[in-house]
Amino acid sequence: MSLRWIPGNKVSLLENGEQFFPRVFEMIAAARREVLIETFIWYDDKVGKQLHAALLAAARAGAQVDITIDGFGSLPFPEEFTSSLVAAGVRLHVFDPAPKLFGRVNYFRRLHRKLVVIDGVHAFVGGINFAADHLADFGPAAKQDYAVEIEGPVVAHIHGFMLAALAQGRAERRWFRRRRAPPAVPVLPEAGTADTVFVWRDNGEHRNDIERQYRLAIRLARRRVVIANAYFFPGYAFLRELRKAARRGVEVSLILQGRPDMPVVQTAAAMLYHHLLDGGVRIYEYCERPLHAKVALVDDTWTTVGSSNLDPFSLALNLEANIMVYDRDFNAQLAQNLEGLIATSCRLVRAEDLHESSAWRKLRSFVLFHLLRRYPAWAGHLPAHAPTLASLPETDRPAATDRLQETAPP
Repeated sequence: MSLRWIPGNKVSLLENGEQFFPRVFEMIAAARREVLIETFIWYDDKVGKQLHAALLAAARAGAQVDITIDGFGSLPFPEEFTSSLVAAGVRLHVFDPAPKLFGRVNYFRRLHRKLVVIDGVHAFVGGINFAADHLADFGPAAKQDYAVEIEGPVVAHIHGFMLAALAQGRAERRWFRRRRAPPAVPVLPEAGTADTVFVWRDNGEHRNDIERQYRLAIRLARRRVVIANAYFFPGYAFLRELRKAARRGVEVSLILQGRPDMPVVQTAAAMLYHHLLDGGVRIYEYCERPLHAKVALVDDTWTTVGSSNLDPFSLALNLEANIMVYDRDFNAQLAQNLEGLIATSCRLVRAEDLHESSAWRKLRSFVLFHLLRRYPAWAGHLPAHAPTLASLPETDRPAATDRLQETAPP
């Protein structure tokens, strides 16, 4: 599947679980043929139970249901939780189930995508997991996040991508594998005016695609760049593009965590503050609740929403997926939302607010400079095994384990 812009799509912004979950559950209830889901986290909480009920109903109504979860992010489930799914015909796949102690180092590369496709014609892409902490009533730890609902020709490409992942999981492992031509992508009718491209990161031929799209958009920016990202610690080349944009007059704004779910995340991002502020980048910390967003916009047309953070795990290790959108109306919708966050829930970080000795700053800057120049390449040398995709067995046959093949680095 080539990365090319596809016209004629309708893209709608969904903010937090309050907007995302009802739409997904509504579309699952309307499914007639197929439900495909990939998610990093699926918990056995009130949201997880709603998804469980929706999938059971869809399967019993005759739809083929496949859901893939990450073994590190989601497990374990109660036995009744999974056995009822299997009994109804739901195919539950677990990406890279944890090995026995000291079995091998394979915790680094996770399935971090959040994708839903219904009947091959309706898709959701974003950063929202199936968990109650994406709802405001969860309390102070509730996450701020986004997803998009998509209709139009690009859905066929997302659908094909998900089917290919499942097919790789079912493929037999042989000492050779014949490369097959990709199946033809069906042409879906146009549903809107947005040009879109579906972009993913894997550990094979698409290791840098998401970051490359980000950097290209920043390089072409003429008026503004706004990035809201939960875990921000990109490489040197990414930081350089931000500073270069700011220096040529582009208003560059970052919205980062001010009330982090993991304090180390804020600490890591704060190590970059002086470097960014000196380059003219504005930094805002979102302080209302933990920020889990992975969104950005450039000028009045380009936007992205997805699962990819801007940190070593997302940029160099995890399996991720973003949708890039070229559309003025959608750009304006996201811009209005982010401007609202800045106005009501963020504090502006100023250089004078950062209290530390100049000697420590110089030493840290030297270390960070060399680390950030090299870490994506270093991270790429971590084990890129062929992780297993274990499928829970149907009740009338023994357990079977499939393999999801990834290309290991040379």
